[in-house]
Amino acid sequence: MNRKLKVGVIFGGKSGEHEVSLVSGESVIKNLDREKYEVLPIGITKWGKWFTHPQAIKLLKENSEELLKLPELIFSGTGKRELIEIYSDGTIGKTYKIDVVFPVLHGTFGEDGTIQGLFEIYDVPYVGSGVLGSSVGMDKIVMKHICKSAGIPVVDFLWFNKKKWIKNKNYLLEKIKNRLKFPVFVKPANLGSSVGITKVKEYKELESAINLAFEFDRRIIVEEGVKEAREIEISVLGNEEPLVSVPGEIIPSREFYSYEAKYVDDSSRLIIPAKLEPKQVEFIEDIARRAYIELDASGFARIDLLVEKGDKGKIYFNEINTIPGFTSISMYPRLWQYSGISYPQLLDKLIELAIERYEQKKQLKTSIEVQDWYK
Repeated sequence: MNRKLKVGVIFGGKSGEHEVSLVSGESVIKNLDREKYEVLPIGITKWGKWFTHPQAIKLLKENSEELLKLPELIFSGTGKRELIEIYSDGTIGKTYKIDVVFPVLHGTFGEDGTIQGLFEIYDVPYVGSGVLGSSVGMDKIVMKHICKSAGIPVVDFLWFNKKKWIKNKNYLLEKIKNRLKFPVFVKPANLGSSVGITKVKEYKELESAINLAFEFDRRIIVEEGVKEAREIEISVLGNEEPLVSVPGEIIPSREFYSYEAKYVDDSSRLIIPAKLEPKQVEFIEDIARRAYIELDASGFARIDLLVEKGDKGKIYFNEINTIPGFTSISMYPRLWQYSGISYPQLLDKLIELAIERYEQKKQLKTSIEVQDWYK
């Protein structure tokens, strides 16, 4: 009998999407097959402390004082795949062996390549995209530039950093007004779940929307809106040869698919499959695969698109989410469920893909033979 794989599920984190991550993490832990896996819940507090506890999600949701008393959890060394507990007085607690980690960390310090770099340093297999795929997939500015250069259709956009905004506010406001058609969307460059995003219908609303976005990031992007846009999402699964699900459509309960519409009021409608013409579906699938590969994604991702209403409406790539939501109402697992892959089966496949990618990377050379010139 094969031994169970030891999976560390990581959630929480120092992100504006901390709360969403807790709900996603809870769903993943609940649906991992205990016949196949031993699950180690790993929480990260909002101030960055790693810990493990059977009720880790509950403690984080309640912001319990017990979090302060728990030992810190750290990797014990490169290649060991061990996490050890260290108490505040330096005492060493338990040691936990893991085979693979499953990060369910949405947003900064989880989806942006930073924690993936940590896993690479400690030689730990992990679910999802690598450092590059995660970082470019998280940064809306770099993401749009890469897709645009690859011939993938994107809406017109402008971007700038906070220092430039402070120095040239009036110039930038005029540039946006002259370049982009309203409505426009103002977004932080590196955040997901629609946090800090504003739909700006009139010029007079623009400055306050920009100031809000700068509360969450030092760089922002302003995108031209698509008139009567349909919000289409498609799930992608795989490494070098990705599979795509059926596309689904979001009918937002608010102006757009905001944070509240996604997670709070639960009144947005999800139509699966989306009512699209066969040629539109084919084009959407092609965009999804191309964007996934161009952005060096692996494991899984959700691709979001904007489709103009009408049979001949233009289709635009909007963004990629390299750690899409895994809550009970999230589109990613629901699209795969409709496409014939259940939630537990999906988790199995993601862990398989993580180990497959790790084994491929282990075959690469990391050193070369050199002469003694450097001594």
